[in-house]
Order: sequence, then C-alpha cells, then structure tokens
Amino acid sequence: MLIGLISDTHDHVPNIKKAVAEFKKRKVDLVLHAGDYCSPFTIPEFKGLNLKGIFGNNDGDKYLLISKFNEIDAEIAGDFLKVQADGLLIAVYHGTYAEITKSLCESGRYDVVVSGHIHEKVNRVIGETMHINPGTAHGFGEEASIAFLDTETRDVEFVVLD
Repeated sequence: MLIGLISDTHDHVPNIKKAVAEFKKRKVDLVLHAGDYCSPFTIPEFKGLNLKGIFGNNDGDKYLLISKFNEIDAEIAGDFLKVQADGLLIAVYHGTYAEITKSLCESGRYDVVVSGHIHEKVNRVIGETMHINPGTAHGFGEEASIAFLDTETRDVEFVVLD
C-alpha cells in the first residue's frame, strides 16, 4: 500500500494542486494530512483522494473545515488520528507540542508516527517506531515537500514540489 503524507499547506493552493497531482499520479491508497490547512477554502483541492487528516495549531474555522471535509467525502479526526493501514498502526499528530510527539514515538504503541509543525523533513526510527514528518507543503520560500510511505517495504520517499 502506498500512503501519501502532507502537512503544513498553509493556504498555498498552487502547491496543494502539485501535491494532489503527485498523489493521483502515483495512485496512492491513502493520504494523511498532519494539519495546518489554515483556511477551509483549500479543502476542495483534495477532492478525489482518500484523505484523512487532523487539525494543526494554525487552523481557523474548525467547523467549516469539518464541513468542507464532509463535502469531499474525507475525514478530519480532530487533534489526533489513529489509523490501521496494511497491518501498520499509524498515529497522526500535528506536533504542536514536541514532548507529545516524542512520547508517541517512544511509547512503542505505534508502528508509525506522522507529524508536521516544524516544517522540516524527518525520517527516523525510535525503538521500533518510524517517525515521519513530510516537511511543509507550503515551503515558505524554501523547499516545499511531501512524502510517500510504502507500507510493505517501509520505505519513505520525499518529493520536492517544484
């Protein structure tokens, strides 16, 4: 199974479109968004993907975000998401509090922890748990990125959004 990972889109519609095109091109089975969409108007760009996400610390109108997710038949789970995918237990948490991210990784309860917030790519193993941060899809004048997780091989690939 191929999972697309994205975070910190921060209303950057051109990069959201690039990310969605890459997810569709690679025929991902699932997309996990680790928060910070910011404004609800960006959510329709994700239509056609099997999208599951959480809130970040910069997300505005949460009720309208929920409504927009419902309109595209996607799921937003609040501040934390636990999902089973191809035998892996995956936790998704924005990363607002570094100690919570660290605790999730060190707990040993999850095969994979996906986070965002710091706008930096991370691919490391803590104990038996993979910690992946796809970086920021916005880019903020630097490198905008997304990631892919192959659940069979557990390989992680980062892709820069040109």
